[in-house]
Amino acid sequence: MLAALHTLRSCREVLFQGNPGCLPVWGQYFRYLQSSAATAAAGQQQGGERSNKKLGLAHVDHIVAVSSAKGGVGKSTTAVNLAVTLATRLNLRVGLLDGDVHGPSIAQMMNLHGKPTTSEGPQPLMRPKDNFRVKVMSMAFFMVPDQPAVWRGPMVNSAFDRMAMGSDWGKLDVMIVDMPPGTGDAQINLAQRIPLSGALVVSTPQDIALLDVRRGVSLFNKLRVPVLGLIENMSYHQCVACGHKEHTFGEGGVQRTAQELGLDVLGEVPLDIAVCRRSDEGKPIVVSEPQSPCAQAYMEMAQRLHAKLQTLAAAGEDGQGGPKIVVE
Repeated sequence: MLAALHTLRSCREVLFQGNPGCLPVWGQYFRYLQSSAATAAAGQQQGGERSNKKLGLAHVDHIVAVSSAKGGVGKSTTAVNLAVTLATRLNLRVGLLDGDVHGPSIAQMMNLHGKPTTSEGPQPLMRPKDNFRVKVMSMAFFMVPDQPAVWRGPMVNSAFDRMAMGSDWGKLDVMIVDMPPGTGDAQINLAQRIPLSGALVVSTPQDIALLDVRRGVSLFNKLRVPVLGLIENMSYHQCVACGHKEHTFGEGGVQRTAQELGLDVLGEVPLDIAVCRRSDEGKPIVVSEPQSPCAQAYMEMAQRLHAKLQTLAAAGEDGQGGPKIVVE
């Protein structure tokens, strides 16, 4: 591991070319990785059984990935409102991890800004920020506004590790991970590094989006991560004047796909401009308009997810052993 870190260090000028604002972030990550590698090596010499890799995740009961194989379907909005509902309506201890290193948006939606503080001690951990009773960690806390993270795979993976395992999450009933769109490196990295209880796949009813849903479900099956269900976002639009429902992106597509794949549909969220407006304001609709149809849909979704997690825990299938990676 230390040899790999030296290779990364020698490449940092190339990785950050045109993006000097992220160099301080790189320094924080590299120092953390050096510390983690040294601690892990010391643990191996002492014959310790407990892996240092989990660090801040040691007391997290369930980790659920919210994914979409296609961008623009409302995955991050779903992750935020689901996490806030679990915390404020079901009274669970909840964390929200923004796994999209290149395009973090959770901080804006949760109205959180600024760098997190760090705990003291030989193994310092970052302290997640919190709002709406949800602990949050996002790459946006470290990035210079309007500057991209021009990072390749190794740096993205180490950044994710730092946020996931290098943060002091404390005791959590569930952590929601907002995944970047796609079916590649990020998804495989997540499944390899942390024990997922399961994944949720978000889609609109449109056939084009559902093509990628099948690919996303197939990937999680290969990674042996349980798919807990599909979520139909932007299911329909209801006119506020006359009440007429219009299925803007098609009707019943997610239901049909779920039946074909043998999966459940956890919820159907209407298309409502209030969701967009409240997300931009950093006031999730489940707390700003709790009686709205969208908020009610998220409530039902959270209840179904919680029931599934309880069932998995009772059956001893909560993923705590970690998946075996089999990609054919």
